[in-house]
Amino acid sequence: MNRRKFLTILGSAGVASTLGTAATATKAEAGHVFPYYDESYGVLHDTTRCIGCRRCEEACQKVNDLPKPDKSFDDLSVTATRRRTSADAWTVVNKYEVDGKPFFRKLQCFHCNDPACASACFAKCFRKLPNGAVVYEGSQCVGCRYCMIACPFYVPGFEYDEALDPLVQKCTFCEPRLQEGKLPGCVEACPMDALTFGRRSDLIRIARARISENPGKYVNYIYGEHDAGGTAWMVLAPAVDGKGAKVEQNPIDAGHTMKQLGLNTHLGTQPMGELTYGALGAVPMIVAFWPVLFGGAYAITKRREAMAKQAQDAAVNEARQDVAVAVDAAVRKLEETEGPGAADRARRAMTEALKAREAETAHARHGEEN
Repeated sequence: MNRRKFLTILGSAGVASTLGTAATATKAEAGHVFPYYDESYGVLHDTTRCIGCRRCEEACQKVNDLPKPDKSFDDLSVTATRRRTSADAWTVVNKYEVDGKPFFRKLQCFHCNDPACASACFAKCFRKLPNGAVVYEGSQCVGCRYCMIACPFYVPGFEYDEALDPLVQKCTFCEPRLQEGKLPGCVEACPMDALTFGRRSDLIRIARARISENPGKYVNYIYGEHDAGGTAWMVLAPAVDGKGAKVEQNPIDAGHTMKQLGLNTHLGTQPMGELTYGALGAVPMIVAFWPVLFGGAYAITKRREAMAKQAQDAAVNEARQDVAVAVDAAVRKLEETEGPGAADRARRAMTEALKAREAETAHARHGEEN
C-alpha cells in the first residue's frame, strides 16, 4: 500500500479505529501495549571491553548498504564527538569520561520491549517482532515523525535530504540476518567480545554473573533490564573512582556512572508504549472527524449565503415590480396630458436610466466580492 492510498482510506479507517481505541487503551492500562516474547533475542554491551575501534560502525554500514561516513572508520578521533544515530548512520561509538577515565559506548536502537515509536505511529509502520527486533516499513509513512518525538533514546533518523519519498531510518537489529541464522553485523565484527548476542533472559543472567564474579569492576546495574519497560539491548557500565581505581558501587550510585556514559536512568520502568498510545491513538479519530466537522461548517456557511442571496434577489424583484408599476402610471398620465409621442420618449428615457443604474450596482457589487 502506498502513501496516497493509505491517506485516502485513513478517514474511513479512523471511524473503526476510534471505536477500538477505548478498548485498546483499557488494555494498555491493564498491561503492555505490545506482547512480550520470552524467547526474544538481545545484545549485552560490556563497556569495560569496548576499545572504540569502530569495527561495529563499519560492519553496520556494509551490511545495510549505508552511505560511507565523511571520515573513514580508521579515524578514531570522531569518537570524541558526541554523535547521534541518523538516517545514514544507524550505529555510532562515542568516547565518555567516567570519573576521569575514558570508556567507549556503542549507540543504536535499543529495540524496546514495548516500543514508543510503534505506539506513536498511527500509520502502523513499526512492529515489534518475536525475535526482539523493532522494524520499520515505510510504504504508508506520512512523514509525521511522531516516532522521533516519542523515542526516549532519540534514535530514529529522517531522510531530510530526500525530496520525493523521505523515510525514517534506524537500526533493524539486522533482522534479515537473524532470519538466516546469522549474528547482527556489529556483533560479528566486534574483536573484543564487547557485544554478546543471545536470548534476552540468558543475557541478564550473564550480566549478573559478571557483576558478581568481578567485584568492583561493574556498576551493580544492568541498563535496559527494566529501564523504559525493558529493552533488547542492554549495557554494563564500569565502576571507577576519581583516581581510576575500580571500586565497589551500590545500585543507588549507578545513576552517576550511567549519566557519564550518556545513559538516562530516569526513564522509569513503565513501558513507553503505554505513555504514548493513549494520546496518539486518537489521531485516526481526528483525521476521520475533522473533515466532517469542517465540511459541515462549510455547508452551513454556504447555505446561509444562498439563503441571503435568495432573500436579496426577492427584494430586488419586488422593488423592480414597484418601480415598473410607478413608471407605467406616470407614463399613462403623461400620455393623457402630452400625447403618445411624449409618453414613448419618457418610457425610453426611464428604461435607459434603470439599465444604467443596474449596471452601476452590479459593477460595485463585483468590486466588493473581489
